[in-house]
Amino acid sequence: MPLSPEAIGEAANILAEVRMKSITMTEIPANCRPETLDDAYAIQVSVHERLEKAGWGPIAGHKVGCTTTVMQKYLKIDQPCAGGIFETTVHAVEGRYDRSAMHRPGVECEIAVRLCADLPGRNGPYDHDSVGPAVGAVMTSIELVDDRWTDFKQQPMACLLADEFFGAGCVLGSEVSDWQDLDLVALSGRMRVNGVEIGSGTGADILGHPLNALAWLADLRVKQGRPLKEGEFVTLGSLVQTVWIDSGDEVVADIDGLGIAVLNL
Repeated sequence: MPLSPEAIGEAANILAEVRMKSITMTEIPANCRPETLDDAYAIQVSVHERLEKAGWGPIAGHKVGCTTTVMQKYLKIDQPCAGGIFETTVHAVEGRYDRSAMHRPGVECEIAVRLCADLPGRNGPYDHDSVGPAVGAVMTSIELVDDRWTDFKQQPMACLLADEFFGAGCVLGSEVSDWQDLDLVALSGRMRVNGVEIGSGTGADILGHPLNALAWLADLRVKQGRPLKEGEFVTLGSLVQTVWIDSGDEVVADIDGLGIAVLNL
């Protein structure tokens, strides 16, 4: 049975407190633990409301995760997942984050897009061709994640999803508005930590075409009654497996044709 509104609120209170107080959790209590993706997304929305009231600002963008084989294998999740990104956790080109505000920080190298038009839905699902006109710019991105669990490998997918599968923020590189001249499928990207390359991938790794991830999210948000809007950004999934970092680390994501993004901890 679906969770009651009270149970959704209870789970959201727990997850919001974990993020605000930088503490960890072993599990979501059984009485409010999501078992379906619909419940997990409902908890996400409730968490957003609580954190926005706590001063985190509005949701400025969206993240799509588990869109590449490397991340699906790592998290043992065989389908894309979506989450929100708070305005106060986003930096342009280069960002510095407070290590003390996180439990186990990590980074991922991603392609991101900025929307120049709404995606309100259409007859039939979106595909990469039909979302293309709504993409105003493409950019390199570093997603910052934070493992807030004592052992995330013991958590079912719905619980990881309710907590936005580690989402903590992102650095967006310079926006490339003439992206139509680029072959997004062939773009090659890599991530370095303290000058050492730790992984690489290509646009084709993201569901066969990076904009397939945007199309998937656009359809999901229409179904949820929260369609994607002009001005929002979307990170489309990591080209490399999550790398856990610590104080003093410098992370550089570099995607051919899109430039770099830099994160310091």
